[in-house]
Amino acid sequence: MDYGMRRAPRVPFAVSNICFGTSPLGSMPDTYGYSVDDGRARTTIKAILELDHCFIDTSRNYGLGRSEQRLGSVFRELGGLPHHCVLATKIDRDFESNRLDPARVRRSVEESLEALGLDRLQVLHLHDPEHCADLSDVTKEGGALDELFRLKEEGLADAVGLAMGDLSLMTELIRDWDFDALVNHNRFTLLNRQADNMFNDAHERGIAIFNAAPYAGGMLAKGSANSKRITYQDVTDDQMASVRAIEEICRRYDVPLGAAALQFSMRDVRITSTIVGVSMPARVTQTVNWAEWPIPEEAWEELLCLPFSTEDPEANRTYSIC
Repeated sequence: MDYGMRRAPRVPFAVSNICFGTSPLGSMPDTYGYSVDDGRARTTIKAILELDHCFIDTSRNYGLGRSEQRLGSVFRELGGLPHHCVLATKIDRDFESNRLDPARVRRSVEESLEALGLDRLQVLHLHDPEHCADLSDVTKEGGALDELFRLKEEGLADAVGLAMGDLSLMTELIRDWDFDALVNHNRFTLLNRQADNMFNDAHERGIAIFNAAPYAGGMLAKGSANSKRITYQDVTDDQMASVRAIEEICRRYDVPLGAAALQFSMRDVRITSTIVGVSMPARVTQTVNWAEWPIPEEAWEELLCLPFSTEDPEANRTYSIC
């Protein structure tokens, strides 16, 4: 695969086909099982920014605001967001009330701009409406989604999108609003294809698809010998058997497991960019190496013949923003 740039019909600029997710850099031990201190986060951000072209994804609620704050600290040190970098962030519900009404949309954006040290945003998603206390706050006339599009009309964002997990609701929303982009996570991987039909629908509508978490929460990067969790939950015997089947094919073709998992997403023509979470500078280098690793077509033929799940991989997940 080539690590390069791609365009999408509704996004007014090209983006890298790899996007670096910064939720781990907000330090979320309940989700990832480890903490990331400020120094490590800063050196990781700088490693991303040293790439020839970079795309960064963050959110108001990653680590209760720490992800944006740490990014903003580095941006200020460098004199602002580098010209070669595209940044996407997200509007999030109130941490305490779980409400996401138009007033909260405005506050969330104001908080993001302050934390990041910016006066406008390139890509702005509405985040996780399925977890809001009252969905009607989001979807009703004059609600949060209408407010999102109003921000674009006002010039505070170049492109607006929807970032969430629940596919049934997401499919409805992308048919009712003219989003420029979307983010979905853990539902299009070597282990799971639940998002396949929704991706078809979005692609036909010209929506940029940012596919997040190709490693299924880390298992397809670390491997079965080093991880016992898939999509942030304890792995089952059946899931582990599926992982080991992928590992066996990768072993025979001398392909890193992570390279196969990453390129499975990157090679899909519907997907504009694949979002990969990183927690240290070495992972940035590793991601680029995996993106460019030569994988024989024979390996792909075998990998794509393996069985996969179409069930919701996070149906039993306990959600945390810490």
